[in-house]
Amino acid sequence: MLQVLGNPKRLCDGLTRRDLLQVGALGALGLTLGDFLRLRAGQTPTAQANQGFGRAKACILLFLYGSPSQLETFDVKPDAPEGIRGTFGTIPSSVPGYRVSELLPHCARVMDKVTVLRSMTHRYPIHGAAYATSGVPAIDVPMELNPHDSRHWPFIGSVVAYLNEQRDRGRRRPVPDNVALPFPFSSRREGEVSRAGPYPAWLGGAYLPHFTDFVGEATRTCVKRQGARLLEVKEPYMGITPASRFTLGPTARLPADITLERFASRRSLLEQLDAGRRAFDAAEAPRTLDKHRQLAYSVLASNKVAEALDVQREPLPLRERYGMTLFGQSCLAARRLVEAGSRFVTIFWDEFGLAGSGWDTHTDHFQRMKEELCPGFDAGFAGLIADLDDRGLLDETLVICTSEHGRTPKLAKANGGGRDHWSRAYSTVLAGGGVARGRIVGRTDRIAGDVLERPISPKDVLATAYHLLGLPPETWLYDRTKRPLPLVPDAEVLSDALA
Repeated sequence: MLQVLGNPKRLCDGLTRRDLLQVGALGALGLTLGDFLRLRAGQTPTAQANQGFGRAKACILLFLYGSPSQLETFDVKPDAPEGIRGTFGTIPSSVPGYRVSELLPHCARVMDKVTVLRSMTHRYPIHGAAYATSGVPAIDVPMELNPHDSRHWPFIGSVVAYLNEQRDRGRRRPVPDNVALPFPFSSRREGEVSRAGPYPAWLGGAYLPHFTDFVGEATRTCVKRQGARLLEVKEPYMGITPASRFTLGPTARLPADITLERFASRRSLLEQLDAGRRAFDAAEAPRTLDKHRQLAYSVLASNKVAEALDVQREPLPLRERYGMTLFGQSCLAARRLVEAGSRFVTIFWDEFGLAGSGWDTHTDHFQRMKEELCPGFDAGFAGLIADLDDRGLLDETLVICTSEHGRTPKLAKANGGGRDHWSRAYSTVLAGGGVARGRIVGRTDRIAGDVLERPISPKDVLATAYHLLGLPPETWLYDRTKRPLPLVPDAEVLSDALA
């Protein structure tokens, strides 16, 4: 049998000559990736391989940049010494016998709708957002601080958009499949160095996420610390005005001087020129311009994206259920985007004001967790899960809440107390789209420092997401050198987390 995609071999461990012959046969047969996916969809996989496959019509990724402490969220250790467990208590959840931090009363009520992975682990205790959200096999600090490093692999949202475009060839979609809120990643903090993460790498600029912009006003302030420096910041993650809104970012809108009528006339001319430009389709720049031109026209013509982002169309009590914060209203906008047809929406709880903010609690840990971080997360996450379920959307919408790593079990002697980077054990939460309800997977030791049962890699979470979205994790992509690479190497679908 000819194997063109879905090869079970681990390609990063070395390609055989037979592998390369199989890959070459794809072009020899005149088959495209879209052709293969259509053929694959017509096959009947085994019952085990089919568990949950394709159950999710869309995915919402919640990425808590900086990384929350597992001990103050979903892997509490009430019997540990105070120097480990900290000062907060625990409360029962809707799952019998499972307790969460007292800082998460709303989340406690929706635990019966989610699966908690308590045994996440890997070997990179750095802010590797790119490692957590792409198939790249390894990461280091130079990669973390350089989105253009040639070693990066594509962000999962970019891959989903690319594969769905292949599968849906010829059909115009009213909304893009790869939208990111609330603003371009790593753009609202001090410092000129951008963080790596949600970028398309060698897939090309056409698959950059369509970032929104946040236009609004914070209602609360907090003091952030960077070394000896203290800075008072108006913090939107703590509260925003009801009039605050999201707008189409620069990757999804036209210049201000281009009206719909002018754009329609220009599009007519461009369509006439397209026939003479097809020879250049393989070049990145023409592909990028063509994709975004089509997207901009679709957005202007249907206005569906702008309508989906308009959270002010929702009743005020529902908005308040999500929390009138930047994260909460981003979660509400994500639900609206999924309803409008977007297949992959990402929300980054990002650094704001100062580098090293977000969930990076090296200092002032307890105050920040109690006042700045957990209240907004608690309302936003629980509001999203409950609202999706109430609308009958949760079973077809995969929700992933994750981060780069966890925090140290032992408290640091820092200003206000602190927890440092820790990747040996942390938690991720999955819900909907074929995920089991009320399940707890994995176990750590008595201080949440090491995994005792069921070690899970961030790559396993990605493989599970692709599987539930109907995209085989073993699918091959091609890098800049035309080398075939799997979506996620050395990963498994988490069958024990699926319904």
